[in-house]
Amino acid sequence: MTPEQLSEVMEATWPPLRRWPLGPFTLRDGAGGGKRVSAASLQGDFTAADLDAAIAAMTTPIVLIRQSDTALDAALASAGWHIVDPVVAYAAPVAQLRAELPPLSAFPHWPPLEIARSIWAEGGIGPARLNVMDRVEGPKAAILARVGDRPVGVTFVACHGAEAMLHALEVRPDCRRHGAGRTLLHAAANWAAEEGARRLSLVVTQQNAAARALYTRLGMETVGQYHYRAK
Repeated sequence: MTPEQLSEVMEATWPPLRRWPLGPFTLRDGAGGGKRVSAASLQGDFTAADLDAAIAAMTTPIVLIRQSDTALDAALASAGWHIVDPVVAYAAPVAQLRAELPPLSAFPHWPPLEIARSIWAEGGIGPARLNVMDRVEGPKAAILARVGDRPVGVTFVACHGAEAMLHALEVRPDCRRHGAGRTLLHAAANWAAEEGARRLSLVVTQQNAAARALYTRLGMETVGQYHYRAK
């Protein structure tokens, strides 16, 4: 999966309210939906004047820095912008991630049930991020995981052509390390396969060691890294 493919599927499955070009930069208005939909990004070379103009026009002073953006990273570091949330992207074939699950252990649906919204809210995923999900134009689903009779976790998955991407995976704190994350990932892959997707990807912060270990155990491979610079 190339960086360009990752950016395209991320933008399609977790879209900003609006995006617009300014010189070599793309600016975004995330309407409170978080860094991913609010950060500016660079396409190609830039000058100091280009950067100054982009910074002046940003709705939120935050920039996404890909591995190839070394000059931009250095310029922002020199200006005192700090690193925020280094991120790792993982991907694997959908067929590899599919699994038979116990009945009623997880089920896809849309729009999200109130209990799904509640679990997301408990994890800090509120209305602005739910609005991001609503903006997705392609196939999409909320997936609710249950242990026994108790809802324990939820995630969002959406498709862009043959690519599926998972977002907003949240498991209740007292239910973690009991397989809910694995169940949600398998259920997302099962749903994606039914929608015709061939690959499933996701992004996770570098510091989330438990989640990264799970993705590695499931055979997902690192396909990219990036971080943000914030003023």
